Amino acid sequence: MGRGKLRIYLGAAPGVGKTYAMLSEAHRRVERGTDCVVGFVEHHSRPRTEVMLHGLELIERCEIEYRGSTFTEMDVDAILARRPAVALVDELAHTNVPGSRNAKRWQDVEELLQAGIDVVSTVNIQHLESLGDVVETITGVRQRETVPDEVARRADQIELVDMSPQALRRRMAHGNVYKPDKVDAALSNYFRPGNLTALRELALLWVADRVDEYLQEYRGEHNIRSTWQARERIVVGLTGGPEGRTLIRRAARLAEKGAGGEVLAVYIAASDGLTSASPKELAVQRTLVEDLGGTFHHVIGDSIPDALLEFARGCNATQIVLGVSRRRSWQSVFRPGVSATVARESGPDLDVHIVTHDEAAKGRGLPVARGARLGRSRIIWGWLTGIAGPALLTVLLSQLVPELGLANDMLLFLTFTVAAALLGGLLPALASAAFGSLLLNYYFTPPLHEFTISDPKNIVAIAIFVGVAVSVASVVDLAARRTHQAARLRAESEILSFLAGSVLRGENSLDALLERLRETFAMQSVVLLERSSEVDPWTTAASVGTSPVSRPEEADVDLPIGDNMALALTGRVLPAEDRRVLGAFAAQAAVVLDRQRLVDEAEKSRELAEANRIRTALLAAVSHDLRTPLAGIKASVTSLRSDDVEWSEDDKAELLEGIEDGADRLAALIGNLLDMSRLNTGTVVPLIRETDLDEVVPMALGGVPEDSVALDIPETLPMVAVDRGLLERAVANIVENAVKYSPDGQPVHVSASALASRVELRVVDRGPGVPDEAKNRIFEPFQRHGDAPRGAGVGLGLAVARGFTEAIGGTLTAEDTPGGGLTMVITLPIAGDVPPVSPELPTSAVT
Repeated sequence: MGRGKLRIYLGAAPGVGKTYAMLSEAHRRVERGTDCVVGFVEHHSRPRTEVMLHGLELIERCEIEYRGSTFTEMDVDAILARRPAVALVDELAHTNVPGSRNAKRWQDVEELLQAGIDVVSTVNIQHLESLGDVVETITGVRQRETVPDEVARRADQIELVDMSPQALRRRMAHGNVYKPDKVDAALSNYFRPGNLTALRELALLWVADRVDEYLQEYRGEHNIRSTWQARERIVVGLTGGPEGRTLIRRAARLAEKGAGGEVLAVYIAASDGLTSASPKELAVQRTLVEDLGGTFHHVIGDSIPDALLEFARGCNATQIVLGVSRRRSWQSVFRPGVSATVARESGPDLDVHIVTHDEAAKGRGLPVARGARLGRSRIIWGWLTGIAGPALLTVLLSQLVPELGLANDMLLFLTFTVAAALLGGLLPALASAAFGSLLLNYYFTPPLHEFTISDPKNIVAIAIFVGVAVSVASVVDLAARRTHQAARLRAESEILSFLAGSVLRGENSLDALLERLRETFAMQSVVLLERSSEVDPWTTAASVGTSPVSRPEEADVDLPIGDNMALALTGRVLPAEDRRVLGAFAAQAAVVLDRQRLVDEAEKSRELAEANRIRTALLAAVSHDLRTPLAGIKASVTSLRSDDVEWSEDDKAELLEGIEDGADRLAALIGNLLDMSRLNTGTVVPLIRETDLDEVVPMALGGVPEDSVALDIPETLPMVAVDRGLLERAVANIVENAVKYSPDGQPVHVSASALASRVELRVVDRGPGVPDEAKNRIFEPFQRHGDAPRGAGVGLGLAVARGFTEAIGGTLTAEDTPGGGLTMVITLPIAGDVPPVSPELPTSAVT
């Protein structure tokens, strides 16, 4: 059974028409004969959306009891039993009611996909987990319901449902999105034109990135190397010289002219010669391009123009920015610069910008030396010079200046031998020396036109010629080899310096390291494989690139790392001299992987240590704080059952009151212990609703004496978005703690006020107060300040209160009360700024 396909309708804000578009598609599929059902669709009482449900099969929702109320959620089991071809599931980021099959709706969708059922769903851009901070900065609203980006990126199709801010606001004003009594609040808060414009831009850019991923994947699968100018990508060629900053800024200005432009700065480390690259300058340029929103890349290539063009076409670039050559004008006579070569060979699909700068024509810090790893064209020219040159020279000397003299003839022949060595290396030079000596013997040494020499002096001269020619060729070839080795060592040192720097900086991104390795050697994919033993199958620890292999034997290059780990690369076979650098990358990859696992283990150890600390404190609490009220209850019950004493009615009432007080204390202690356990295990799932404080706070005062609290909650306060049950428990713990430490006759004051986009609830006591250094410590579990008696509790009340407050999106802090005492401040978001679970609220961030 294959996995089902996921289609997502993505919108920038509620009300753009995602659900309507999803239902329209469902009708089209039904008309084509597709078995399509509605797993869960929320129409929010919008007439046009509700009408679209007619004619579609609806799967009944399941009912779940939670805190005395009944909620409905999608019935995953019913859909799996029905097994339709397509299921419609609205609101992908929705949080299910506790007790449901899964905590999140996207997990329900994952089950349907695993069962082979296609799913059509909807989600808003603000619900993507990676954009939570950005959306909060724009709108001031923290999205509490999110879906991991990876879930959305794995979708087979993503369709953007777009609408201009003005059109959406008109739709809201006409009552097509929210009820009339909520429209004004929505338009003046979450749905302001600026907010909608920014959210729309986020949605467009996110979808554009996703489209770009599809495009790169398609180009890789079909081996497309030509440039498709679907998006402006500007490659900046850097040499490591000071002109690089000018080029980067120029490229950034070009990118700003086109929406969504991207800048990629690349430094090509040539393997055929020394360059004037400054590591310090490259580091500055890397920082500059990253500050401007671009990316920095480091590539090794035999030919700088070819490597630069290959990189540009590989990333589907549309423009290349290069600087005017720093070489002096006379040097261009012998060899064209990189800029000229790239401009000539870029073709019609790449625009090349040659930018002037202050360093133009001033020369390089180090000359570019020729290397021993020569291209095919240079080798051919070396052979032509070494063979054709002496032959042509023989014709000229024989016809034009036959009496020039043997010494001068040998010097001219030696010139071609040296030229052959410079162009083609050792072999063409040796061939030129041998061929030239034969020509000298035949045409210029008596007797002429015979391969004999009558004068012994001529024999010595020709021998010297051959020796000098061979010596010069050997020296030139040796120098070229040394130059090549120096260039290789420099390139390797730059890479090793990068690896050492990443170790010192503590960088732990294994994917970034493998991507750097892939770029350095221009490979198609890099994968780090590992296995538990030699008989176990290989598993992938990390991979980058397209089509990674699953076994080392399938790779073009594989490098063992220890006994049970290997680095596998695909794309081309690397020469043996690259193994040293590859080994350094492999060792660093193993170190980074071990470091990641050590960090994970350290985090788990920290959690275990914290759990052990809480367990120890819990045992101490059970051993004393829970036994104390039990002992009191036991004593009172034993006294009542005793036949030796005749208790009066007042005595019995007093003993029964003691039993009741002990039971209440036990219930409170056990309740706090259970609440703390829920907080530590992460099972507290708030149900956010619009709530009036004057409905919640009085309910939280049931556990304290009536005259111990003075309440001041104005009815004009705006509503807050909270979980009523959790807020009530938090306020109850804070008030009980304040009453416990307040002097007799000094009631605790509970008041509330609205400030900007929040509501503050203050609990003020006149007790001994808490010093500044202990204000944070009192919120830790099992902490009691000062000389609190052991029977006063286990020190969980304030810890539970802070945990519940933060779970509902608020904060709890401690302040000094003017004149003495402690003030607990609960800050809660106003309902208009926080998306409640109910999707009908105007500032909710659901479809």
